[in-house]
Amino acid sequence: MEKCCSTTPEKTDPKGHKHNHSEGDGHDHSHDTGDQSIFQMFLPAIISFVILLLGIAFDNYIKPAWFTGWVRLVWFLAAYIPVGFPVLKDAYKSIIKGDVFSEFFLMGIATIGAFAIGEYPEGVAVMLFYAVGEVFQSMAVTRAKGNIKALLDQRPDEVTIMENNQPKTIKAKETKIGDVIQLKPGEKLALDGELLSDSASFNTAALTGESKPDTKNKGEVVLAGMINMNSIALVKVTTAYEDSKLSKILELVQNATAQKAPTELFIRKFAKIYTPIVVFLAIGITFLPYFFVSDYLFRDWLYRALIFLVISCPCALVISIPLGYFGGIGAASRNGILFKGSNFLDSIAEIQNVVMDKTGTMTEGVFKVQEVSINSGFNKDEIMQLVNLLESKSTHPVATAIHNYVGEINYSIPMENVEEIAGHGLKATVNGKELLVGNFKLMDKFNISYDINHANIVYTLIAVAYDKKFAGYITIADSIKTDAKETVDNLHKMGVKATMLSGDKGTVVKYVADQLGIDNAFGDLLPEDKVNKVKEIKAKNQTVAFVGDGVNDAPVVALSDVGIAMGGLGSDATIETADVVIQDDKPSKIPMAINIGKQTKKIVWQNIILAFAVKAVVLVLGAGGLATMWEAVFADVGVALLAILNAVRIQRMKF
Repeated sequence: MEKCCSTTPEKTDPKGHKHNHSEGDGHDHSHDTGDQSIFQMFLPAIISFVILLLGIAFDNYIKPAWFTGWVRLVWFLAAYIPVGFPVLKDAYKSIIKGDVFSEFFLMGIATIGAFAIGEYPEGVAVMLFYAVGEVFQSMAVTRAKGNIKALLDQRPDEVTIMENNQPKTIKAKETKIGDVIQLKPGEKLALDGELLSDSASFNTAALTGESKPDTKNKGEVVLAGMINMNSIALVKVTTAYEDSKLSKILELVQNATAQKAPTELFIRKFAKIYTPIVVFLAIGITFLPYFFVSDYLFRDWLYRALIFLVISCPCALVISIPLGYFGGIGAASRNGILFKGSNFLDSIAEIQNVVMDKTGTMTEGVFKVQEVSINSGFNKDEIMQLVNLLESKSTHPVATAIHNYVGEINYSIPMENVEEIAGHGLKATVNGKELLVGNFKLMDKFNISYDINHANIVYTLIAVAYDKKFAGYITIADSIKTDAKETVDNLHKMGVKATMLSGDKGTVVKYVADQLGIDNAFGDLLPEDKVNKVKEIKAKNQTVAFVGDGVNDAPVVALSDVGIAMGGLGSDATIETADVVIQDDKPSKIPMAINIGKQTKKIVWQNIILAFAVKAVVLVLGAGGLATMWEAVFADVGVALLAILNAVRIQRMKF
């Protein structure tokens, strides 16, 4: 319960957002309870409660003659110490660190003041209820951390590697690149690697939130955190332990709570100004009436001031608001959506436009060759071998489609000066002749004449030119994702406009957009054209979330209010670039992420309004002498507990 004073420096991500990892200027309510049971957590409060009840019984019912004077004081002190001493200790530590006006200080002077004017039972009761509230807060925070802790526990500490064809168990951190891991059914993979077995089924829920088994074939990438489902599998390690995809995801989730939302930062700053003001107002309530009230009694006005202090404790705000954001981040991660900070939960809740890429976002990104049309003046097999070799230099899904169609790559062909021309395609030199493979804008750029009307062909077209002559074209088709239509429908229900921007040809983009009901669609775009389209939307003072692969579209991601990376498992760069990472390829997670942001923000504002409204009413009643310590306890601990119960609701919501 000590105040954090981290001085961790700020980091700036590729978008230019500052990532301040300081836990900063609020009170730390993480209440690390270690391995304590619930009974151990409540034990001091139980002891205090039993002694307090006996004291009240002695005062009002049994009334023994010996229960007076110093005996009565010692009795209630015995009730006070189990719950009061930890709070006074925290108040002292906060003062030593320079934070005088902490909530612990407020509760300390309020309860000690109650003892000073002889209100022993009320002094004990206030501290008892405060302590019980703190335990409930501890339990709520622990529960909120449950989702993330479950994620952090996904990686096994040990692995079985094959050494001289014999299984050997070693620490996961000691595993080297090139080692072969033997993975038994039900075991989790500890490091990223390449599947050596012919095929294996994996549960990827730890990474994607998706429990449906994913079958991998020999040579495919498998990732740390995946669970082998059926037979024994052999995996060759390709990435160091600390560089695995799961490590990056865990680091992202762990750092997410350091990125504070504007609302959270405001409340923390507000609390630091508000609390000292309240202390000085309490001093004023105690002494100023002396000059204005004829029947002034110091004891009565001190009692009112103590009530005022208890009510004013900003605990409900300082605790429940971060807890609400923590719950939002946890709920999102449970659904395979990673927010880089609570500030992006706030930002995504206000999104008015979702601008999306086509390939790999709304379509599968798995292309298949439909038709190959090579002019009669060229050898079809020779041209396709050249195209296959050149496309092997690219990571675009088109390259995979061509490779699957042509087959084995002939690396003996002498190819030089390979160059990727952004938004156009690839260029190389073969036997001193220029080879161009890309879209028809590439043909136009190099003044290659062609005799086909490519605008009438719906499929994606790959044009080929060799030795300054148009050699022909290849048509490639991609399929729309099964949940893409549902995604656009859900965005429209939220009042969010959907826009598709793609470098693919206009007819293909229009066809996909019409199928999905997308509001606006633009094709044949270069990266700078996408930037200009997003600028046009922002010029209307509207917020924009851009959804793409986070690598090729980095300029647009940087310009958008929220950058969302699809298929975060596919690329390390997506995790670095985007503000929100959707760990599987499902576009339906886009409206889900917006909904989580909206629900989180709604709960946070409910708590702010509840806390301020109740405290304002009881503060006025307390200053006017119409509220007792019991109302003060409700205004502080009661409201804090109500706000916390409201905050943890988000963890139970179905999205």
